[in-house]
Amino acid sequence: MKTVKSLELGEIVFSTAGRDSGRFYIVVEIIDENYVSIADGDLRRIESPKKKKIKHLKTEGIIIEKIKEKIELEKKIFDAEIKSALRSFNGSI
Repeated sequence: MKTVKSLELGEIVFSTAGRDSGRFYIVVEIIDENYVSIADGDLRRIESPKKKKIKHLKTEGIIIEKIKEKIELEKKIFDAEIKSALRSFNGSI
């Protein structure tokens, strides 16, 4: 894992600070150069993503292209898709 300077939509990140530390998330919105919105499809659903400082996240260097495309095309994303992507990623560690 490396420290994040800039993130992309659909990228898998690891929370390093706060109550949600130790969990994996997917970036669902880039707010500005300091903040992104993240969701995991479980505790943080796509309808109410968590606003998180980029400096409190580490990137895994993996982008889920299917989710990235849906965000860019403004298509509906389901929590099950996010959970599934993170579950398959967690299984590969």
